[in-house]
Order: sequence, then structure tokens, then C-alpha cells
Amino acid sequence: MAKSVEVRLFINGKFTPSSDGGRFPIKSPYSGKIIAEVYEATEDDVNRAVAAAKAAFPTWSTLSPTERGRPMAQLAIILETLHDEFADLEALSMGRPVSGYFDSRGAAQIFKQYSEAGFNTRGTSSLNTPGFVNMTFRQPYGVAAAIIPWNVPMYFLAKKLAPALITGNTVVLKSSEKAPLTSLKLATLLNTAGFPAGVINIISGSGTSGAALASHMDVRVLSFTGSTRTGRIVHKTAAESNLKKVISELGGKCPAIVFDDADIPDAVEGTQHSIQWNSGQTCMANSRIYVHRNISDSFIEKFKASFSSARLGDPTDPTVNHGPQADELQHKTVRQFVELGNQSGTLALGGVEMNGLFIPPTIYTETPEDAKIMREEVFGPVVNINTFEHEDDVIAKANDSEFGLYAAVYTKDIDRALRVSQRLEAGTVGINCTSPTTAVDMPFGGYKGSGIGREGWSESLDNFLETKTVLIKVHHIPSNN
Repeated sequence: MAKSVEVRLFINGKFTPSSDGGRFPIKSPYSGKIIAEVYEATEDDVNRAVAAAKAAFPTWSTLSPTERGRPMAQLAIILETLHDEFADLEALSMGRPVSGYFDSRGAAQIFKQYSEAGFNTRGTSSLNTPGFVNMTFRQPYGVAAAIIPWNVPMYFLAKKLAPALITGNTVVLKSSEKAPLTSLKLATLLNTAGFPAGVINIISGSGTSGAALASHMDVRVLSFTGSTRTGRIVHKTAAESNLKKVISELGGKCPAIVFDDADIPDAVEGTQHSIQWNSGQTCMANSRIYVHRNISDSFIEKFKASFSSARLGDPTDPTVNHGPQADELQHKTVRQFVELGNQSGTLALGGVEMNGLFIPPTIYTETPEDAKIMREEVFGPVVNINTFEHEDDVIAKANDSEFGLYAAVYTKDIDRALRVSQRLEAGTVGINCTSPTTAVDMPFGGYKGSGIGREGWSESLDNFLETKTVLIKVHHIPSNN
């Protein structure tokens, strides 16, 4: 790498090696070369980070929202100037093409918005109990923990840090062992932005350090984004320790339904981008597409042409829009699903071995609904396209999943669109649009195994605030009459 990268843990305002000196390698999924060896947080390091956050909490929480927002706004300004550096780090460490990288600018916008949101967190009052004036206080939990995924790390970092901080919490954030470099790069900016020591602590590590956070008795609230399998472990660990609050956004097996009156080119463009973006490594990718039989031939041919036009190659090349899978394990997992797809469905595109860690855009048709590739999250550029004839049948198929993160409906019939969206078991439904489309001021989260709780503009503020009821008995004032 042209520039040196930070690989140490950021605890109490300072960078420090891990307590045992242990490191883990970060390999470029494109070149296979080791680009950094990052210190891995031990349980002792987690304890130090939580202790630093706990010590910083009393002062931070008593600052006004304006004072807490000031370093957040400054961080947003700095992030805007460093977009290319963050894009290069993500391309080198986990194969994200620089051409589609938006995370640092998205993170800057989130920090800017939340820096001005502190005065929105007000309690309520009531005179409904005779003889009392009652009210509620909204107060921070104390030490908050955040565990972020590897596929869009900077964006999730901001989505968790910003609302936790502006509401007065202090934070320990753990990045994924697959993609820790941008989180550590951000840590290098915190002192310059003006954050007091201990308010934000950033550690790197595997599930061991994540488990230490989930079980820590001084952590009172935890926000987690990752797989459903790991999410179950996090919820269980949190419950068995101090019953800390957990907000989780988990996996998906997201359906898109294309009716025969849909704008076919628009549906093709949206659905293929959803599954191809970030090499299919997103929880809300529409990996199941149901197309009405009347238009299936036309849709599939146009989808194949669009999907096959992906430009694979070096993720640092601005003309490339499809990088390798994030690492060898991720590549192996997707290849296993491809083999299963070859056995259960009809291969319409891709499905071949490629050099390195690349998976080509792959399409299967006519796949049985009970096939493993239709039931489980692939997390790669692999899509199953099946046909349908009747509305009730396709809704039943779309809902026949333990996931419920995102769904999409393409139709020109607004009555049908609203009817179907009401029946779909998903936290977000796009009408004539699909993932990764979201709205800043709308909640996001999943039904069923796709998570518990929601993140969003006001929802995220609520996630990091306790509600306290205060009852004030008022003695009657004698009348002058």
C-alpha cells in the first residue's frame, strides 16, 4: 500500500497494541497479498475499552446536545475530504470497487444530521392523574456497544455511533475481522474532531471479542448488524449476562415480485443492480425473483443481458463495478451454493469457476422452492428466477421464508401494489423499486429471523435512550373564595 495504515486498537483516546500482541492478517481478495496485520482485541482489551467508555460517560452525558454535536459535525467535515482514501482502503481490504463506494460520504451525512438532532429527544408530561404533575425523562443508557458487518462498514459505523453519541452514550465499537481498516482510519480522526478520550473506542477482532462485548456487565445496550446465526448468539449472550438491550439487523433472502403489467426494463434494471451490487454481498439483495409467466421469457433475456454486462476486475480500477468476494471463506461458501444450484435448478448464466476469488453473475431458473439455495442466504451474485401465475400463490412463496428483511413489487396497478405490500412479511417493501433503495427518515429492520428492532432517523435515537417516569405529588392550594 502506498500509505501506512493504522492497525492498533483505539482505546481511551490513544492507539495501543492488543494486550497479548496478537494480530490477524488482512489479505487483498484481488491480489492475495497481505496488506496489513491488525491487532486483535482480547477480553482484557474489551474490558479496558468498556472501562474507558464508562469513565467518560458522566462528563459526556451532561454536556448539552450542542456541545455533543460539535465534534460530530467536525468529523463529518473531515470525512468529506477523505473519500478517496476510504474507498481505496475498502477496495484493497475486501474488494469493494471504488466506482460504487459511497460509505464515507454517507457516513459524513449521518454524522452531520445527528449532530443537530439532540434537542429532538424530549420527554413528555401529563396532568391526567389528579393531584399529580407527571413527566418522563429520556436518558442515555451509559456504555453502548456496536458490532458492525464487513460489507458496508463505514456506513454502519456511522448509523450506530452517531445516534448513540448525540443521546449522551459513550461507545465501544467492534469492526469485522474481514474489514477493520476503514474503522481504524476513522479512529485516527477522532481526536482532531474534538471527541474527549474514552467517548469512542474502536477495537478489531473476531467473534471472541464480540462475545466479550455482548456478555459485558457494564454494557447496557448493544446494536448489532450481521448474520442471523451470529445474531442469535449475541441475543442469547446478552440475555444471559445483564439482559442488556439488543437491536439487531440480520440476514435476508429477499423476494422481488414482477407482475405482467410491470415496466420490464425498469424492473430488470432495479433487480439486477440489487443482486449484483457489491458482488451480491448485501443482506437485502433480491436473491429470489418471481416473474409472471406471461412476461418471463422477455424479462429473463433482458436480465441476462444486463447481469452479464458486469465489469469484473481490479476493484481499485474506476471502470470496474464487480469485485471479488471478500475473502477465501466467503468465496468457498458462495461456490458451495453454486454447486447446489447446479443440482437443483436450471443454469441460465454463469455458474463457472473463475481465477481468484471472483464469482461471475449467476442465474438459476425453475428451482424448487424447498431447495437449499432458495431457503438460505447466499451472499453472492447468485439469483434464482422462478415464474408464477396467481397473486395469492406468489405471495405465499415470497413469505415462505424464515427471513423478512426486504421485498419488492413491480406493477403499474397501485391497488395491487398496496394490497401485496400489506401482505408481504418484510420490514421494508419497495414498490417499483428494490434494494438497496431506502429512505433516511424511514425505519429499517426485519421481520422474523431478519432482526429485532428498527434503525432510522427517530428510531435510532430511541434505541439509545431509556425512559424514566417521574411522579410529582402536588398539594392543593386553598381557594380564595
